[in-house]
This record gives sequence, structure tokens and C-alpha cells, in this order.
Amino acid sequence: MKNVFIIGVGATPVGEHYPRGLVDLALESMRGALKASPFSPKDLGALYVANALGETLAGQAQLGAVLASAAGLQGIEAVRVEAAGASGGLALRQGLQSIQSGAYDLVMVTGVEKATDKFDTAIEAGQALALESDSEAELGVTLTSQWAMLMRRYMHEYGYAVEAFAPFPVNAHANGSKNPGALYRFPIKADKYRSASQIASPLNMFDCSTLADGAATVILASESLAHELGGRKVRIAGSAVATDTLALNQRQDLLWLTAAQQSTSKALKQAHLKLTDINVLDITDPHSITAALVLEACGFVERGKAPSYAAEGGISLTGPTPLATAGGYKSRGDVGGATGVYQVVEVVRQLWGEAGATQVQGAKVGFTQCLGGVGTTAVSHLLVAS
Repeated sequence: MKNVFIIGVGATPVGEHYPRGLVDLALESMRGALKASPFSPKDLGALYVANALGETLAGQAQLGAVLASAAGLQGIEAVRVEAAGASGGLALRQGLQSIQSGAYDLVMVTGVEKATDKFDTAIEAGQALALESDSEAELGVTLTSQWAMLMRRYMHEYGYAVEAFAPFPVNAHANGSKNPGALYRFPIKADKYRSASQIASPLNMFDCSTLADGAATVILASESLAHELGGRKVRIAGSAVATDTLALNQRQDLLWLTAAQQSTSKALKQAHLKLTDINVLDITDPHSITAALVLEACGFVERGKAPSYAAEGGISLTGPTPLATAGGYKSRGDVGGATGVYQVVEVVRQLWGEAGATQVQGAKVGFTQCLGGVGTTAVSHLLVAS
């Protein structure tokens, strides 16, 4: 695989940006990513835009052309990539492959979502598009209710009480409280988790993330161009995508995220790395049960052991698998289709030693994985400091 490098990153704070539009947020992150590089927008060969909810919440499709025009890039190849919550990771993969193919030497990947100025019913309808329409969404099933059913089953299978999942949001909020770009910047304790109101039993308020507004951008360069520039950079050592059935009722094992496992395995093989080589990771964790299932499917934790592992400090900044170092979905906020790009921005900052109060000491290898739907699409990337 030809080497491709990340040479610039930028992101807006995640929040309720009521006065601002989708294009405005995207342009801010694009300018931020270009700020530290010697390039102008006109040096770019292509623009890949990750977005999941543009039509339903922002009333806008054709986001590739929209953002290219807004950035003064008319005529450039500009494509919107959609795979629900995996959109950002898949857009990054498209940018990576465009450089590997020899088509371009420099491309931009931007993830953007605008949601908070819409009513909850509209948001639920938009997110339901990630489900199987005939047997799930049509019957009123939501993403949150599906994760709730999986959590209930997990508790039954492995003998956990609800309180066992507290370490996931506690860890996320501890890290997010130190991130100036996070939506919820406050810590919580286990007793607060235990007394939280129910959202979809057994998921409570602190198990569930909030969809918010934000945009993130990365600049990718070919090996020859990156070396010519010199300076700091991060190599994309592995990239892989896998899919599972859209409907949960078609899966043989409800508590095993097959796509997450497969994409992780493929990316590791491509990068010639092992799980133990990874120093920091950012995964899909909109609910506590999601984090547990992803850790197990990817191979970081033995099956059925994730809550115990988290309680023992395994996911803390000093643990073997530092997780949600910028707050994850729960504290940073859920940015929908932009999530995969945010994940990469956050891990790149870790590898550059720029993560501030939540810096993982000696981080040289990072892992990101974003999921679309209930683990239907999984995109994994391995990043190595160069």
C-alpha cells in the first residue's frame, strides 16, 4: 500500500451552534486544517465531504458541490460520502484511496453535521434512516432502543447490573471536562450515573449521547509531497471497511459486532501491527453498551469482560487502552456523519503531543473506528506518528 500522510487537521468545537449554518461550520474547520500548511485551497485535487443527515436536517444535498463552491473551489472533484455514523471514516478512506491510485497528491476530507436547530422528532426520523426500513424503522424502532435491547441481553448473558456500565461515561466525562471543544465539559461520578433518569431502559441519561453540531477536516498528502514539505505528519498505516446485515434480526449473534471485528483485523494486517502496539484509540461509543461491544469485537478485551475491564482502569489515560480521550460521543458530543473525521483529528493531536491535559504519554500509534447504524458499517484506521 502506498503511504499517505495527514499533514493538517482542524475542527470546530462541538455544540449547539444555533446562529450558524452547515456551510459556515465546515469552512471554519477547513481553514483550521489549512492554517498550519503552506497550501491554499486551490492546491487541492479533491474534496470529500462526510455527512449523514444533510437532506433530512439541513435541507441540503449535493454537499460536495456546495462546500466546493463556498470555499472557492468550483471545478474541483467534490463528493459527499454517506454511511450513517461511519460516513467520516469512509470519506477518509476515499481520500486515502484517491491518493494511492495516483489521481491526486493533495486532498481534503471534511465531516460536517448540523442538527440542533431541529425538533427531536426530525432528528429521530433522520437517524432512523440507518435502520432497516421495513422491519425496524417502520415499526418505530430507533437506534437508541436497539442499543438498549442489546444492553439488556448483555446483562442477562454475563450477569451484570446496570451500575457496571458506569465507568464508560465517567471516563468520557472526566476527559471531556478538560476538552474546550466538548459539548458537555463537566465530570460525573458513579452515584450520579446510578440516579440518572431512564431514556430507554436499561439505558439512562448518562448512557446516551447527544447529537450536536460541528465540523472537522483533515488534509491528506502523498508520500513524495509530505516528505518534500517536512515537518510533522501522521502516516495512515491501515484502512479497512466491513459491513454486516442492516437488520438485527438477521444476525446470528446479537452481541458480536462482526463488521467491527473484520475491519479491525483487516486494518491491523495491512499495517503490520498488533493490538498491543496501539497507544490510544477512539471508537464509536454513543452508549455505554456500544463501547463495551466494540472493545470486545475489536479484540481489546475478552468477550463479556468489558465492563469489568473499564472498572479496573483499562480505558483510563494510563490504562492499556486509553479511550475517549477528548470525551467520546458522551462528553464531546455525537456529530453524526462527521464523527469519523473528529476521531482522526483527536488521535492525530495525541500523536503530535498536542492533546493537552488528556495527553497519553508516549503515544505513537493510534486507532479509530466509526460505526454506521448498529454496527452495520465499520471503518477502521491505524495512524502512526512519523
